[in-house]
Amino acid sequence: MKIVTDSAADLPADEAEALGITVAPLYINFPEGEVSSAQLTPDEFYDRLQAMAPAIPTTAQPSQGMFSEYYTALAKPGEDILSIHISSGLSGTSQSARLGATHATGANVTVVDSMTLSGGERIQVLAAAFANKAGWKKEAILGLLDRIRASTELVFTLETLEYLARGGRIGRVQALAGALLHIKPVIHVSKADGKYSTVGKARTLQRAQEVIVDHMAQLYGADQPLWVTVMHGRMAQQAGDLAQALRSRMQVARMEILRVSPVLGVHTGPGVFGAVAVPMSALEGLV
Repeated sequence: MKIVTDSAADLPADEAEALGITVAPLYINFPEGEVSSAQLTPDEFYDRLQAMAPAIPTTAQPSQGMFSEYYTALAKPGEDILSIHISSGLSGTSQSARLGATHATGANVTVVDSMTLSGGERIQVLAAAFANKAGWKKEAILGLLDRIRASTELVFTLETLEYLARGGRIGRVQALAGALLHIKPVIHVSKADGKYSTVGKARTLQRAQEVIVDHMAQLYGADQPLWVTVMHGRMAQQAGDLAQALRSRMQVARMEILRVSPVLGVHTGPGVFGAVAVPMSALEGLV
């Protein structure tokens, strides 16, 4: 089986290469032209983003034609392709993948809506790749992804609402009110529709971090072994502090700290940090 995903999964290039995962790039449209998110490091992107303020680039999903080309190139007789993508509540990428699959020559493609993004999407992609290497059948892998999706929580906060406002994700008045009140929203991805939903608010980033940790601890308790990934834009100190705080409250079996991809950073700015967690029990059967 071949595994395909997109760059919103925040999958490091060396990880994708080692596991033979094909990553379809999302695109960033700067005034001077379109750039694949894979062509920029996070720091290069944030430098450009801050330099062009108050303007903001736009983003674009992979086309159905691109997916068709990927699937056709990967297709082999008797071999499945599993294509796992960013939540349909946040992007049209999975729809592009489905349309691309209908035009792919000789390809047997199953498209999976991860109903999440970033580290949450990455965990599903990695689990599918690990299970595939272990010889799992497609139906068993799909069941594994269902378990992971149902038990994963992704929650984050933002230093400023400015980038959400510039990109049209929230109104300018709402962003201004948030700035005046020093509001730091704490947001998660809803399992019901794969869209953003606010779980709390704070006046400082320190307090927002505490809300994130309290939220995760209430969901998972202190004794359940977890795979936790902390994500950030350009907030290394806050990410490190968050990782330490999560370790102090929960049983962390595996922990990473990774950067948010440029294509997601368009809508958050550099001041984003948060975490995704999944119980190790959801990964039962994988080494």
